[in-house]
Amino acid sequence: MDSYYMSRALELSKKAVGFVNPNPLVGAVIVKDNRIIGEGYHEHFGGPHAEVNAFLNAKEDVEGATMYVTLEPCAHYGKTPPCAEAIVRKKISKVVIGMIDPNPLVAGKGVEILRKAGIEVTTGIIENEIRKTNEIFIKYITTKKPFCIMKTAMTIDGKIATTTGDSKWISNEKSRAYVHELRNKVSGIMVGIGTVLSDNPELTTRREDKISTNPIRIIIDSTAKVPLDSKVLKCDKKTKTILVTTKLASDTKIEAIKQRGAEVIITPSENKWVNLNYLMKVLGEMGIDSILLEGGSTLNYSALDEGIVDKVITFISPKIFGGTSGKTTVGGKGINLVKDSIMLRDSQVFRFDEDIMIEAYVKK
Repeated sequence: MDSYYMSRALELSKKAVGFVNPNPLVGAVIVKDNRIIGEGYHEHFGGPHAEVNAFLNAKEDVEGATMYVTLEPCAHYGKTPPCAEAIVRKKISKVVIGMIDPNPLVAGKGVEILRKAGIEVTTGIIENEIRKTNEIFIKYITTKKPFCIMKTAMTIDGKIATTTGDSKWISNEKSRAYVHELRNKVSGIMVGIGTVLSDNPELTTRREDKISTNPIRIIIDSTAKVPLDSKVLKCDKKTKTILVTTKLASDTKIEAIKQRGAEVIITPSENKWVNLNYLMKVLGEMGIDSILLEGGSTLNYSALDEGIVDKVITFISPKIFGGTSGKTTVGGKGINLVKDSIMLRDSQVFRFDEDIMIEAYVKK
């Protein structure tokens, strides 16, 4: 039954996708006499944690009950008091934990508080599923750098556009709807200036009949060529933009971009390109825990080459464009030998009607 109740807690945690970054997704279930008497999840950043919400929603006295929580209860004062101490005060008799919190501020300290209070503690229940759900948090809290997902869409012959540059649309409506779910999940969305110049995208989240969050738009533009009337420079409280450039950009253009409400980051240049590793460090310090990379083929190669990509999601549509000049998903210099390939692991295949989606992780 531990797996059953923990699975319920995990499903609850997923309700907060896109609303708690850079915090983890956490769900909690309180069980007494083989009945669920309380449930809760961490609903939004800065709000009560899952354990507290489960207590608030409890239908009866929780003394002597068992609590199932996907992540180790916190043991430190942050935006909220320690949940481990709240569990002790509520006289819970047993706590079942999905995974130990990788946050150095917690990392076993919550379990220690519970056990010292005489509470029975079990850990490691459906841990692999919980780790996957919180892969963004785990990468960010342990490295202070964003988890980067490279998303691409191509024809079955590997093209992202025709020989004339036409690319609307390669993937079908269901695939594109899923991309908006991905956008809702992350803190930032990154594209290169080539994408802005060719498509003039908004890079916002549109989910039908659902509350959505817009990731911060991150534009890689080493010489600040972005047109001032671009959609990505239309900023407000819900749609923010960061323009990433180098010292090659003119001060006048940078100031004009700032006047549009965008923030500007100037990085060191690598062969006249933005230094992406430096950028990841800066974005992490800003609290951006995750990035959806929807760049063109040049930026995709640079991101892979500099080792910032953690996960690859590729949509393959049953279309054929042909043509030797049609672009592929990854351009750039490329590799010389097969043995030097960028290798992926743990691949999974999904279907969206006729489209195929492959999800895999970059071998580090």
